[in-house]
Amino acid sequence: MPLADRFLDIRRDPHSDEVLARGGDPEAHSILQRAGFVAVVRLHETYHRAPTGLAEPDENRLASDAVARLRAAGYHVDCHEDFDSDSRPASYLPLGASLTHLAQRIREATTTDEVADALTELTAAHDGILTALGEVLVASADFHDGLGQASDPYTARRLRYLADEHLLVLRSDLTHTRNALADRHAPHPGRSTCTEEVPATERERSAVCACPPPPRTLPAPPPPVAAGLRR
Repeated sequence: MPLADRFLDIRRDPHSDEVLARGGDPEAHSILQRAGFVAVVRLHETYHRAPTGLAEPDENRLASDAVARLRAAGYHVDCHEDFDSDSRPASYLPLGASLTHLAQRIREATTTDEVADALTELTAAHDGILTALGEVLVASADFHDGLGQASDPYTARRLRYLADEHLLVLRSDLTHTRNALADRHAPHPGRSTCTEEVPATERERSAVCACPPPPRTLPAPPPPVAAGLRR
């Protein structure tokens, strides 16, 4: 990770008077969002701003909280003096960390059964992650019903559509994949576990591993020179 991604700047813009945060990597962006900032994605950069409609004291508290969280996570934050903070709040693993753990289990899996077990956490009918995600979408849709603005009913319908259509397809495909892997009971041919033990029939007992060497990767040939560039 580039060292520059460990530095952020949080200040009030002199032109728009908005509280803006610039810099950082995706982890820092997640911290900003959890502190209450809103991501703004542009063609050449992603920065964050305070939500609209806040009074200045509330913006200052939000920015100070973000500075404290970022510094507690090891980031270097340059900020306006009104946002400076010596607080270092404790950090906890976010809910997304459990999904990252599932991905790591799949990356390290050597058999179809191991991957099927990991995918079960996603596809379990009653308490799987996708079922819970569907409940979150429906609850968000229910919240928008009667919220008051003209666009709220559309947002509610869109959220229910995501739960009833897109999430249904995702759950169906992953369930099929999980079930197919659960029926195979096979090791992955490219992920066999090395025991680092030498067979008793091995003559060269000084060897430390009986695994064959990894295949040699040949360097890619250079691209052909265009005929028009030859002299």
